[in-house]
Amino acid sequence: MGRSAGNKRSGFGHRRRPEQEPSGLRQSGTFTATGRDTAELAVGPGEQKKKKYVDLGCIIVSRKIFVWTVGSILVAGFLAGFITLIVKTVPRHHHPHAPPDNYTLALHKALMFFNAQRSGKLPKHNNVSWRGNSGMNDGKSETGSFYKDLVGGYYDAGDAIKFNFPMSFAMTMLSWSVIEYSAKYEAAGELNHVKEIIKWGTDYFLKTFNSSADTIDRMVAQVGIGDTSGGSTTPNDHYCWMRPEDIDYKRPVTECSGCSDLAAEMAAALAAASIVFKDNKAYSQKLVHGARTLFKFSREQRGRYSNGGTDAAIFYNSSSYWDEFVWGGAWLYYATGNNSYLQLATTPGLAKHAGAFWGGPDYGILSWDNKLAGAQVLLSRLRLFLSPGYPYEEILRTFHNQTSIIMCSYLPIFTSFNRTKGGLIQLNHGRPQPLQYIVNAAFLATLYSDYLEAADTPGWYCGPNFYSTEVLREFAKTQIDYILGKNPRKMSYIAGFGNHYPRHVHHREPTLAGNAGLVAALVALSGDKTTGIDKNTIFSAVPPMFPTPPPPPAPWKP
Repeated sequence: MGRSAGNKRSGFGHRRRPEQEPSGLRQSGTFTATGRDTAELAVGPGEQKKKKYVDLGCIIVSRKIFVWTVGSILVAGFLAGFITLIVKTVPRHHHPHAPPDNYTLALHKALMFFNAQRSGKLPKHNNVSWRGNSGMNDGKSETGSFYKDLVGGYYDAGDAIKFNFPMSFAMTMLSWSVIEYSAKYEAAGELNHVKEIIKWGTDYFLKTFNSSADTIDRMVAQVGIGDTSGGSTTPNDHYCWMRPEDIDYKRPVTECSGCSDLAAEMAAALAAASIVFKDNKAYSQKLVHGARTLFKFSREQRGRYSNGGTDAAIFYNSSSYWDEFVWGGAWLYYATGNNSYLQLATTPGLAKHAGAFWGGPDYGILSWDNKLAGAQVLLSRLRLFLSPGYPYEEILRTFHNQTSIIMCSYLPIFTSFNRTKGGLIQLNHGRPQPLQYIVNAAFLATLYSDYLEAADTPGWYCGPNFYSTEVLREFAKTQIDYILGKNPRKMSYIAGFGNHYPRHVHHREPTLAGNAGLVAALVALSGDKTTGIDKNTIFSAVPPMFPTPPPPPAPWKP
């Protein structure tokens, strides 16, 4: 329309000049005005036609052309409006979205496990109809304690015990997966759901120690008890096999004062969650403060939480706390940007105690007990994207190389681990509950593959041989696909997924820690591969790095 208006001025009329006045007007001397904008032009004696014009002020236009132009504009406007009306009222035929892939469908089921494991006063939207409020008196009968109540958190498995050590690891893993793959959670419609799951855990953790203090000397390790050895008939969470909603006996609380592994793992959980909730500044800072307090406690009062023949030693015995120091230090560095945590996490002596420089049958296996493999991947991320240089480069390069070796060990061409006839890797060498280790490995493989992709690195070396990142993703897919039903039994091992899955599950096998790894692996593989990781969010608190130059060489002496 704008372009037509311009043409109208320059193409349909002309500026009126005195010398261009019509000759008939000068000859006859007659000019009869029929209105403000119209005039009749008298012609000479021999002429019979009269031409009509429209005076637009600065332009005189033939009336016929003026009427034709205005009419054309009105008709064009009417047609445009009519067409617009038709377009808006006719139903649109959208191209249907591609159906969700199996990993996304399984992700929905895997997350619901955590809804079913919730303890405390359940929200209305918990969406598990057969679950109700439970554990409402946890921790309330202890007078003079450093906690007011211990309501909330998650039951570990089919029992009603709250083991804070594996629960902390589960929340750390979920937070890590959200930090890396929030866009994929969003695409699956599960981002708010998984964040609610994490917050349910971290809200409970903040009750298990004096989270407002800067220094503590003890914390809660466990709520409930399950030891039935010695023929004891005292009611507990294993002797009385019942719904947690029906429990009416007193549930003991286990405290610890020398529990470096538990405190450092819970510090990791709070630190990772603080990044997830960084947009909620007050809550994020609360989590960071709690993480600092716990990590300080873990360093000052050394010891394994499962020492002393406690219930934890039977069910979740911790082998050491050195790996938690590296793991917790790395997460606190990302959460705070404080270099002291990075210095600790990259201390060679600490890494040596954690087993970073020796192999062994269980080397490279991420689990609720040993986080070294996860810590090495997490710190390799720092080297890949920020390259902090001296004095961290040497140990970070070692972690990076060790991560590459771990990834090589997953490949079928190497014989670090056996495989079943159906292709399932035996990371725990035939011992019970293999799937929890496999899902963690699948997550690490996919994540590391995505790290390399984001760093514009097409693959990595296993000795002299180069392997593409797609090889890692394929390993992860084959293992998760096995769990989803591509196995000799053609059975899905996720209740509710597929057409053939266990209908009468003995509910001691599935645990928080195992399902957290499953969720992480599923979201990493879900959706469009091009989505990739969130490269920058984890570095939100990390200040710009200006590597310190290495010290000059010693002076030459002849």
